[in-house]
Amino acid sequence: MPRYSIAMIGKLTGGWGGTTPEGLALIEVGGVGYAVRTPLPALLALQASTPTNLSLFIHTAVRDDAIDLYGFPTLEELSFFKQLMSVSGIGPKTALNVMSGAEVATLKQAIASGDAAKLTKVFGIGKKSAERMVVELRDKLADEISLAGGSMASGTDSEVIEALMALGYRTDEARGALKEISKIFPAEASVHEKLAGALKYLGPTLKAS
Repeated sequence: MPRYSIAMIGKLTGGWGGTTPEGLALIEVGGVGYAVRTPLPALLALQASTPTNLSLFIHTAVRDDAIDLYGFPTLEELSFFKQLMSVSGIGPKTALNVMSGAEVATLKQAIASGDAAKLTKVFGIGKKSAERMVVELRDKLADEISLAGGSMASGTDSEVIEALMALGYRTDEARGALKEISKIFPAEASVHEKLAGALKYLGPTLKAS
């Protein structure tokens, strides 16, 4: 089979174009409508607001017979989506279904606490998948939660940490960078400002994800 060079899409910014017959979101960019799979809460929010200008962070999944786009309103959601896909036996469609059942913070808390039963009974995740999530992600997510001294980091700090992790930095690297830039940036600084400062601090150590 011949190999083709695929241009990966990392982000789409455009207008709301409705949905496809299959229920995918249509994002209109430069006269082209991109069909994007999104978590159900995000899709419902888009349908309700019909924004003329929106942005989705994209994961491009390339298969032999198709190229699928998965879109998320925030980097935190994209990062969690990738974490779910790192679990053995969980592909992008399963990960998306998991994220359609509850907010990211709630799912993280359930996994970090080792509550596979809750994942199965409350969120409808298969027993084996729930158990694998707990085994393979529990420590990672517990580490994230501990960043704020035992609770999930909130506000701009949380978004900066998730953005850095999505770019391939380890949790301890993201935490260290945030600690350093907090000496320079005020607490009310924007996500963009803090992220730019953290990337400047971490730049020389960036690793390919």
